Amino acid sequence: MLRRPGTFGSIHIHRRRTGDPSLFNKLRRLASVATLSNHEIRLGQPLHGFTLKRQKHVPELQLTAYELQHDRTGAEYLHIDRDDKNNVFSIAFKTNPPDNTGVPHILEHTTLCGSEKYPIRDPFFKMLPRSLSNFMNAFTSSDHTSYPFATTNRQDFSNLLSVYLDATLNPLLKEHDFRQEGWRIGPKNPEQQPETRDSDDTLVFKGVVYNEMKGQMSDASYLYYIRFQDHIFPAINNSGGDPQKMTGLSYQDLKTFHARNYHPSNAKLFTYGNMPLADHIAEISQRLDRFDSSQADRNIKMPINLSGGPLHLTVKGPTDPLVDKEMQYKTSTSWLMGDTSDMVESFALRIMSSLLLDGYGSPLYRALIESGLGPDWSPTTGYDSGGKVGIFSVGLNGVRKEDVPKVKEAIRSSLREIYETGFDDSKIDGLLHQAELGLKHKTANFGMGIMQRLQPGWFNGSDPLDMLAWNETVNAFKTKCAQDDYLKGLLDKYLLNENCLTFTMEPDENYGASLREEEDARLAKEIAGMTQSLGSEAEARAELINQELMLIDAQSKAPTEDLSCLPSVHVQDVPRDLERKPVRDSKAGDVKVQWREASTNGLTYFRAINALEGLPAELRILLPLFTDSLMRLGTKDKTMEQLEDLIKLKTGGIAISYHSSTSPHNILQATEGLSLSGYALDSNVPAMYELLSTLIHETYFDGPEAESRVRELLQGTANGALGSIASAGHSYARRYAEAGLTPQGLLNEQIGGLTQVQRTANLASRSSSESLSDIMAKLRAIQGFAVTNSQGFRTAITCGAESVSLNESALQGFLSTLNRSSNIPALHGSQALDTTSGTKTFFSLPYQVYYSALALPTVPYTHNSSAPLQILSQLLTHKHLHHEIREKGGAYGGGAYSRGLSGLFGFYSYRDPNPQNTLKIISDAGRWARDKRWTDQDLEEAKLSVFQSVDAPESVSDEGMARFLSGVNEDMEQRKREQLLDVKKEDVVEVAQKYLVEGMGKARVAILGEDKELFKGSEGWETRHLQMAEGSGGEPEL
Repeated sequence: MLRRPGTFGSIHIHRRRTGDPSLFNKLRRLASVATLSNHEIRLGQPLHGFTLKRQKHVPELQLTAYELQHDRTGAEYLHIDRDDKNNVFSIAFKTNPPDNTGVPHILEHTTLCGSEKYPIRDPFFKMLPRSLSNFMNAFTSSDHTSYPFATTNRQDFSNLLSVYLDATLNPLLKEHDFRQEGWRIGPKNPEQQPETRDSDDTLVFKGVVYNEMKGQMSDASYLYYIRFQDHIFPAINNSGGDPQKMTGLSYQDLKTFHARNYHPSNAKLFTYGNMPLADHIAEISQRLDRFDSSQADRNIKMPINLSGGPLHLTVKGPTDPLVDKEMQYKTSTSWLMGDTSDMVESFALRIMSSLLLDGYGSPLYRALIESGLGPDWSPTTGYDSGGKVGIFSVGLNGVRKEDVPKVKEAIRSSLREIYETGFDDSKIDGLLHQAELGLKHKTANFGMGIMQRLQPGWFNGSDPLDMLAWNETVNAFKTKCAQDDYLKGLLDKYLLNENCLTFTMEPDENYGASLREEEDARLAKEIAGMTQSLGSEAEARAELINQELMLIDAQSKAPTEDLSCLPSVHVQDVPRDLERKPVRDSKAGDVKVQWREASTNGLTYFRAINALEGLPAELRILLPLFTDSLMRLGTKDKTMEQLEDLIKLKTGGIAISYHSSTSPHNILQATEGLSLSGYALDSNVPAMYELLSTLIHETYFDGPEAESRVRELLQGTANGALGSIASAGHSYARRYAEAGLTPQGLLNEQIGGLTQVQRTANLASRSSSESLSDIMAKLRAIQGFAVTNSQGFRTAITCGAESVSLNESALQGFLSTLNRSSNIPALHGSQALDTTSGTKTFFSLPYQVYYSALALPTVPYTHNSSAPLQILSQLLTHKHLHHEIREKGGAYGGGAYSRGLSGLFGFYSYRDPNPQNTLKIISDAGRWARDKRWTDQDLEEAKLSVFQSVDAPESVSDEGMARFLSGVNEDMEQRKREQLLDVKKEDVVEVAQKYLVEGMGKARVAILGEDKELFKGSEGWETRHLQMAEGSGGEPEL
């Protein structure tokens, strides 16, 4: 998996969330109480070939960190001891990419395809159903590659540790695995019978990573980000790989890169949790002792030198059909900051970045977005501390050509003005308050979060123990802030100069066509080279087809391999009884209240749902805009900036959003409503309620300023929609396919699917001279019934037992501020469920790969067939679809799913080069499962896969939420648990026949991608186009 440097994930668009600034997102993972199980270790003490160099107790994080070094190879090892049952391991290597072929990324994939101790095909994926891990993956970042996992089971940890160490240090790196995962040339449909194969059968570039990166490069936001990195950081090539360059990578290049970089001398190891260090270190040392010390490219790469003055660069990029044709430019201005190993200054720069950018009241938001220069931040916006030198960038998407130079000038002007006025101390206090709550907030994935937070700096010269010393950093920052103008000094030092890069992407209507032409020419050149080598094009074609068939032969043997060498946990390791977390019920007037009393570190977590019955579709589809507006418009008496400041000072964040749920007893019954949530220190709960009440009742929807802000929200959402679809196209396809099957499927599509995207784009297309008065009237109407103190309103509170009384009083006060009741206007009535039309839909979108989904209705949560269907989905994914869709088909991902609560079963593919072939595979999956001779081991593995998520660690704020949100109580969960554990082979065969074979006639299919008339002439297919409406924004096309 490709990871963006500095943010530990795929491309992140900076959409600011009120009361939850990005600076502290990572801190919300903290949990548990430490016990020093390794207290007997002394500095300088040898331990299984390692020596303890340093240790540090960090009381605010309730942990002790141990820094060790392997004596023989110099490998660095950080162990964090903490009383947290969710234990984590990672081995990571410095992998500076030598070019843009993506060799670190392809190696990350190929490394996991077999090793000396586990010489089977793809042990990584085969371990997925043999484990109880709640996280298993591998990540390629800009200059390092990491292999982490997390599990609560001691034997599972030992098993995965062995597999991960052998995979990374002793991989087989077979050539056919390189061709499968990296790139190759082969026939599009290689398994076509020779006697029927067309002599002109298309030869195409193939490969899992090749198709992954074609999909990634289809995301204009990622493309802008990576092209920006190419220019500001040319010393670091594209680690993910540019498809245009990837086909220049040879198998020998891959092996050479592994030999040079995947060595203990170049490694950093990390363990975390309540399992003692002694449990891990002997196994780790045994693996490392086979190696001697070695040299690798551990150089810390630096960005370009901008001291010579302003630099302006422009590149070409694709157009966005969901954005105004005149607003297609992306531009940003960036400065180099200080050494990120200076913890205090780097923290201060994060604070400064948040003050400048976070929230609708921030000065740069007002200067750039509120002023109308563009609707949304550029993908580079923010402070990136992932490298040795920090980078601060500010820019916009959706800019008009004539406004491009105005963006930089507006940034400069705003920064100068901020320098003159200074920073508001109360805003700094609000950010520090958020940090305090982040430390108190108990979550389930602290270990994984802290690993991801430490690794980029660790590989770039920062001290990991310094990075953990949170209070030391904050206290030092406060001391510096007590001195006059500390942040102003940093602003002056780094940003009030012309030593910057302005990077612009201009639209090219022929961009997609140029990519296709380049790929065709590159393919022809490769084939011509083979033709010259072999003597004729026919021989070259025959050789490529033969190579493809040889790969298929190797792939076809994988499902019947002897896997006895692989370790496994067992279903008997899964407790039969649910770990219960009791809740109790009470009432406050007509309102039902669920209480969960637990240790919360002095925090109260609040959730509420106001049920909305008989909601017309034309109001429902505006609910996302309504909830966004509540966090944007302000009131008559308070600006949004003032409200944001109060939210940061008094809460850990509040949210208002849409909620829907299917009945656990009937999939044709669904409820919907608005959800309120937030958390705060116990003492600040009344203030949190007051803020929620203010936002719900006093948000001001009247006047031209409110209309202007709503238009701004619409344009910002539409601007980022195409990138959102590109990064999760299978989810959008799935929502659309499910929309015609159940009421909740329809609700989810209207709220968060392609229907919502098209509706938003249509409204955003209205010119500034066209009124939004009709929309504003509907938003006011929604405000009238959004939240009421009535029987349709219910709440859930999680707090310590000592604060129950305080919370009861505060809740009564909050409820007294709500309207008693309000009728929902009838308008045109609720939209009926259409189960007849549009069963096969293709959406034309400018992507280089495809996303597909097929969905079927099945049974409710409490039905006896629900458990076998969940097991069946895992069997199909791990025993059939992964093999056919990913390994043989070349898609980045594919599988089956069973939504137990929604009563839907489905299939999907992700970044798929051949959706027609995928559709054939999934359409026949039911018959394949029915006729398969399942073994006891197959069922064992499928059950383990299910319980990975069922028994995944849970944050304290989520305890009791299944009951509150979905009506699934612990008795139902216990019954389902027993049913899952007791599923038999005949149960799987029965549900495969009944719901997948006999039920296939009820299936609905959606495919997203470039319109190449793939299904032209195919019966039942309808093609639709997502695009901004011409002229006035009408009703959604979908």
